[in-house]
Amino acid sequence: MGADGSQIGIKPLPEALSIARELELDLVEVADKANPPVCRIMDYGKYKYEAAQKAKESRRKSTNVSIKEMKYRPKIGTGDFDTKTRKVEKFLAEGHKVKVTIMFRGREMAHPELGKRILDRVADTVVNTARVEVVPKLDGRNMIMVLAPDKRAQAAFAATQKQAEEEAAAAGNGAVPPESVPTAAEQPAVEPSTAAEPVVETAAPDEASA
Repeated sequence: MGADGSQIGIKPLPEALSIARELELDLVEVADKANPPVCRIMDYGKYKYEAAQKAKESRRKSTNVSIKEMKYRPKIGTGDFDTKTRKVEKFLAEGHKVKVTIMFRGREMAHPELGKRILDRVADTVVNTARVEVVPKLDGRNMIMVLAPDKRAQAAFAATQKQAEEEAAAAGNGAVPPESVPTAAEQPAVEPSTAAEPVVETAAPDEASA
């Protein structure tokens, strides 16, 4: 086979090598089980590089996404809730899915709405980075919900943050939007002063005595 994929035909090995050398390329055996074996004229160094790049890209796309789990209690305190939810956000930012579990004990099973309330709080907190993939549902003595990273929400949130930072920077520099500055036509005309200039009176000199 030629470098462009065309069929050259059956050639003796010395002749095939000669053709490859004339093109300053390599003769590479690509099907040793065929009869006769199939060879191709190519740039073997370039071929190896492209194959390595394809393998690298394939490994990158096949990165395993694990499912992390975070457990809450129905009566969790504010501090513990914030700490656990920050960890959930970290997992989501790393590209992992997160299984959020509410663990009920004893009579808490009679009040599943408490667990649902906690799961709703978690979902509302991470709304800018994730979406609910599996809605809250009871699983034995637990209530579970699965969150997945949401790239669209993350991009929209990042754009909003960037715009807010730019506006804050502009306000800090005292910049005034062009549309807020009145044009010459909009500015009030200043009439020339028509007030009379003050008159200065001088006292007459005293008359001389006779």
